[in-house]
Amino acid sequence: MEAKATARYVRVTPMKARRVVDLIRGKQASEAVAVLEFAPQAASETVRKVVQSAIANARTKADRASEPFDERELVVQSAYVDEGPTMKRFRPRAQGRAYRINKRTSHITVVVGQPKGRTR
Repeated sequence: MEAKATARYVRVTPMKARRVVDLIRGKQASEAVAVLEFAPQAASETVRKVVQSAIANARTKADRASEPFDERELVVQSAYVDEGPTMKRFRPRAQGRAYRINKRTSHITVVVGQPKGRTR
C-alpha cells in the first residue's frame, strides 16, 4: 500500500528543494525524517513535514482498509519537486532602470509505501 502527500506553492526554489529531496529518495521513511531533521538546508523542514504527512496518510489508509500497519516497513518510493508559478517583482536600479526579480515556488510530492518485494 502506498500513500502520497504534496505541498504546493512552497516559497523555496525548485533547485534548492531538489537538493534536499535527493537526500531521502529510496530511504526508509523513519530514516528520511531523521536525516531531514538535521539537514542544514532551509527546505528540509518543509520536505520533512511532507514526509511525515505521507506517513500519516499511509496510516489512515491502512486503518480504513483494516490492514496491519508498521511504520518501520515504509520506504520513500518516489519524491520529486515540480516548479510552481513564479512571482515577478521589480527592483529599482541605476539611471531609472528596473531589474526583474523572480521569486520561484515549488510543488513537493512524496510517495511512501512498502518495498516492491514485500506485499502482505
